[in-house]
Amino acid sequence: MSDFPYLETERLLLREIVASDAQDVFAIRRDQPAMRWYGSDPLTSVQEAQKVIDVYAGWRQLPNPGTRWGIQQKADPRFLGSCGLFKWNRSWKSCVIGYELAASAQGLGFMFEALSAALDWGFEHMGLNRVEAQVHPENVASMKLLSKLGFMPEGCMREAGFWLGSHHDLQQFALLRRDFINR
Repeated sequence: MSDFPYLETERLLLREIVASDAQDVFAIRRDQPAMRWYGSDPLTSVQEAQKVIDVYAGWRQLPNPGTRWGIQQKADPRFLGSCGLFKWNRSWKSCVIGYELAASAQGLGFMFEALSAALDWGFEHMGLNRVEAQVHPENVASMKLLSKLGFMPEGCMREAGFWLGSHHDLQQFALLRRDFINR
C-alpha cells in the first residue's frame, strides 16, 4: 500500500508488514513464554500469522485507523518484531501502543529506537496528546522500556486482560505529548 508511513532510525527501518513476514511473525508469536506478556494466545500455524498480518493491514482502513510497523535492521531484511499505534480516538487525541520483539533481538535497544520513531510520528501526524500502554505487572523489561520513553504509571487495571485461559491484571501507563517532546 503506497500510503504506508515508512520510518527510518539510525539502525532500523520501520516498514509495512507483508505476507512474506508470516513465518517470522509465527516464530515470534508461537513462543509461549514470550506470549505470556502479549495479551493473546500463542499462534499455532503460519496461516494464523498471515491472518494477524491481514488484521494489521486492515487497521489502516478503519474509521479510527491504526498502524503496525515491521521492524528490521537497515542492513538486514529479517523481521525482528513489530510496534504500532492503535485504538485511535481522534476526538480525544489518544491511542494505545503495542509491540513485540524476537528473543534474539532483545536487549539491543531496537525497541526503544523503534518506539521513539513511532511515537514521534504519532504525535506529529496523528495529532496525539496521549498514548497509553497496558503491561502485565511481571513484565519488568517492558515497564523499564516505557519508563525510559517517558511513560508514567497510572495504576492497575484488575483482570483487564484474558489470554492463556485466565484473567490478568494490567498496569496502565501513559505518555503525554508534552512529556515526550520535552525529554
